[in-house]
Amino acid sequence: MKKILLSLFAFAAITLSANAQQEGRKMMKGVDRHHEKNNKQMMMKELNLSDTQQQQMKANREAFKKQMQELNKNENITVKEQRDRKEALKKEQKAKMMAILTPDQKAKMEQMKKDKQAQRELKFAQKMEKMRTNLGLSDDQFAKIKAERTANHAKMQAIRDNEKLSRTERKEQLMALKEQNKESIKKYLTPEQIKKMEEMKQHKGKKTVR
Repeated sequence: MKKILLSLFAFAAITLSANAQQEGRKMMKGVDRHHEKNNKQMMMKELNLSDTQQQQMKANREAFKKQMQELNKNENITVKEQRDRKEALKKEQKAKMMAILTPDQKAKMEQMKKDKQAQRELKFAQKMEKMRTNLGLSDDQFAKIKAERTANHAKMQAIRDNEKLSRTERKEQLMALKEQNKESIKKYLTPEQIKKMEEMKQHKGKKTVR
């Protein structure tokens, strides 16, 4: 009887943990989607679109949304065909959007993308320095971890730029790479540093909940 109760408690704990992780992933996807939408809205605002351009953009978005909805309802095509058609629609929509912009607006958009990339690189450098200080990394440890993280950073950017991926595929690959990155740096750390890193994560998690 005792063994049965223990098994039930263990199963319940595993189920609760899995549900919590699933809810966490759903929440993060919602946050990412909201963040992506805000970024696009801010970019469009910075481009100072005319009333005519805004109307054209809106009509383009609505037409694209309708085409995607109709494609999702089509049950007479394979998953691959659906994915290929979605990619074609995305490229078509992007081309139409770009055609609405003036040369100056296109140049400004490219500059904004470069500025955003520079901000990401600065944030990455700041995180690395913070890790070095908090964990007391040696020069050798810092160099190896930085090299690995820089390589992963480039992989993440390649995933973001890969237009062949669907939004779901892109997010899944980015999440997998993030988890891989978290585990890969542990091979360069001492047991004491790993313990400290885990404690820092727990502390950060408690502050986030508050």
